[in-house]
Amino acid sequence: MPASLTAVEKDTIREILNIGLARAADSFALVAQGRVLLTIPDVLIVSVDEMLTLAASYGSQHFLVQSDIRGDFNGATLLAFSAEHVQRLSAVCLRLKSPPSLELSEMQRSLLLEVSNIITGALVTQLANLLKVAVYGAPPTTPGTDLAASLRPLVAAGGSGVQPLVFTVLTQFQDPSQHIELPLLLFFDRPTFERMLKMIRSEEFQRASHLR
Repeated sequence: MPASLTAVEKDTIREILNIGLARAADSFALVAQGRVLLTIPDVLIVSVDEMLTLAASYGSQHFLVQSDIRGDFNGATLLAFSAEHVQRLSAVCLRLKSPPSLELSEMQRSLLLEVSNIITGALVTQLANLLKVAVYGAPPTTPGTDLAASLRPLVAAGGSGVQPLVFTVLTQFQDPSQHIELPLLLFFDRPTFERMLKMIRSEEFQRASHLR
């Protein structure tokens, strides 16, 4: 069963992630050559079974980029790019007009790795700064296009102790007609997630943080 969170704690986690993404937007803007706004509309805390059902719904129609989270926290991020995501990112960041496709050029592949690196790096840095822990993101890898299959090793490694967070990163570019909603799965093992909750619930965090 997923961990129990109050509405306030859920909003706190979402705000922590949003602050991290606000900082990532500056790096993303350099790649996109224009202003970028990154936000997380909502966060879902799900069970492993629910996560696998969600993963299966993506099928094989996404290009996946995975980054492990190491150090004091143990987890991973997984970004799922559809053919339409690739098309829009290529148009904005590479000035490349191409039909929707998961047959990527080397430039497109490098772009998706960089996007994942920017987003994961910002989230990890935010967690490290606010929760005073030593964590870092490993270089991104590409496990393949079958999302459900790529998640099985993570689930097997953590067993029933894996705690998935599922949320969408809304990417708004300078041109208001251009926006991308990227599915992002964030996993922590159960001890890590429980430690995070303990930190968020602590009086010290509440006093030091402006996330109320």
